[in-house]
Amino acid sequence: MQYLLLIYSEPANDPQPDETGAAIMTAYREFTDAITEEGILVAAEALEGVESATTVRVRNDETLMIDGPFAETKEVLGGFYLIDVPDLDAALKVAARLPGSWHGSVEVRPVFDWTKVEL
Repeated sequence: MQYLLLIYSEPANDPQPDETGAAIMTAYREFTDAITEEGILVAAEALEGVESATTVRVRNDETLMIDGPFAETKEVLGGFYLIDVPDLDAALKVAARLPGSWHGSVEVRPVFDWTKVEL
């Protein structure tokens, strides 16, 4: 089963170009290498900052585009990992290893299984 690990953090806590930031980036590389070797990594990407986001809404056939993210929160989505593991317990264990959980939060969500939908 596939799970998306969504990494949230406050922009002020993002890795900086100093020793601490370098250590966090090394931890991310090691985590990525480990889950790649375990054969559970499907995809992973870091996202540009929220200042580059655009939110699109369509209401009554009118398209509205707004600079920035929709939600006003302190924590923002910074990246994700898509993993393929047997169940939620396994996904939660992987999420607890993710360096983003050390300074922010990781939301774990199952990917919807379209094969279970009758059309």
